[in-house]
Amino acid sequence: MEQTFYSNGKLLISSEYLVLDGAKALALPTKFGQNLIVEEGKNKEIVWKSFDKDNSIWFNETLLFSEIIEKKTFESQTEKNTLIAILHEAFLLNPNYINLSEGYNVTTQLTFPKFWGLGTSSTLINNIAQWIKIDAFTLLKNSFGGSGYDIACAQNNTPILYQLVNGKPIVASVVFNPSFTNQLYFVYLNKKQSSKNAIASYYKKQNDIFPFITKINTITNTILHSKEIESFISEIENHEIILSEILETKTVKETLFSDFSGTIKSLGAWGGDFVLAVSKENPSAYFKEKGFETILTYEEMIL
Repeated sequence: MEQTFYSNGKLLISSEYLVLDGAKALALPTKFGQNLIVEEGKNKEIVWKSFDKDNSIWFNETLLFSEIIEKKTFESQTEKNTLIAILHEAFLLNPNYINLSEGYNVTTQLTFPKFWGLGTSSTLINNIAQWIKIDAFTLLKNSFGGSGYDIACAQNNTPILYQLVNGKPIVASVVFNPSFTNQLYFVYLNKKQSSKNAIASYYKKQNDIFPFITKINTITNTILHSKEIESFISEIENHEIILSEILETKTVKETLFSDFSGTIKSLGAWGGDFVLAVSKENPSAYFKEKGFETILTYEEMIL
């Protein structure tokens, strides 16, 4: 019997990094995501194939049940080791998916290019959790770590406010559909940023960040309810200044786009993946001239 699961990708609009420490974040599920198809297999093994958006295979391995149970690692096989680690944690949460099975054939299919950083890992973890009937937030915590906002996006089809309260995820569906979405663009910075590395760097540099959380929460609420683009721009610029101070690094506009006439905001892990550009005119020509070819409108990107 074939089973199919799907999870949405994600973009974090506010509270990057600080969401780890309880700040309130505005996050948007994307129109892009990942499918996972599971069929019955044999030989007490999982034959796993992962396809990129262009249907090229980027991962093709056979994982023995015994390797998953033992959490076996293989030299110079990072992706295989990562998948085994996730499936091992899933086994600890629900052993039946291995103990009561003869095997599986699993296929994953991204609907966005893998290097975009829209949630290759989070969509995978949420899909695995759906398949094995376990809690995706727990699986994330036990494997990758992170705030979990990306799991919440994977599970929701509307914008969300996300917050960790006493370490537990609080998710609220919200309406975010300002009149100026036609002036919002998402630009890919031509490199995928490692969330793990970015989080580690944040913790190394943070001092007492808690006074900043109240400021960021206020910004998040204002962004969410902005009726006028001037208010929206002011708040995201304030957000960039605060994060620049915390991370002790220049903003992405200062670093890459100092001559851009609009506003630029980093999203998620600073220095990679997508940025939000606010511009009265379509800025595609500007970014393409600088070598950034992937520019999506709000309508193209956001669910």
